[in-house]
Amino acid sequence: MEKFLIEVPHGEDKSSCRQAIQVFLSSGSHFVTNAEWGCMDGDHKAWLMVETENKKEAMRILPAAYQQNAKIIKLHKFTRQDIEQSVMDLHADNLTT
Repeated sequence: MEKFLIEVPHGEDKSSCRQAIQVFLSSGSHFVTNAEWGCMDGDHKAWLMVETENKKEAMRILPAAYQQNAKIIKLHKFTRQDIEQSVMDLHADNLTT
């Protein structure tokens, strides 16, 4: 499973906020009903963190009306080993140039 951050914008007026929240809450999807919202701070978006097999599956979680403008970002947590390997790779590249 991969981890994705989904960002879903909606209109800035109260009606758009109300409608988006209503659609999300009535969707029945556990992920969607647990969205975090930025409306109270003037950022009219919802964010969800999901684990799915791929971006396509992550998109299917969203209500159809909000899929087109959604942004889906695959997340990766770097380990100390990843960082050490990157430094070693950089060092090796410098030796060959």
